[in-house]
Amino acid sequence: MMKKMLMVALMSAVSVTAFASDAARAAAKQVIELKDGSTVYIFKDGKMGMEDKLGRAIRMEKGMVMETKDGQKIIMHGDEVMRLDNLLKEGHTGG
Repeated sequence: MMKKMLMVALMSAVSVTAFASDAARAAAKQVIELKDGSTVYIFKDGKMGMEDKLGRAIRMEKGMVMETKDGQKIIMHGDEVMRLDNLLKEGHTGG
């Protein structure tokens, strides 16, 4: 019984994480998965925001080099941490 409850809780957490980035993915021109499990969102204006592997918007330094899952290197331009944070939280407020 405990295993089933744990499995349900785990599956719920995974699905919440998947839905959390829907608004961010819709607003982004391009979404790039990184080697370390984080995700970079490139918006239509060319600015970027980064989500860590736990689903949180994180600050990146301008010019930081990141490695994609397929080994390519990209450079951070325009750290949009607040923009991405708002998009990740969209639709997830209590009320």
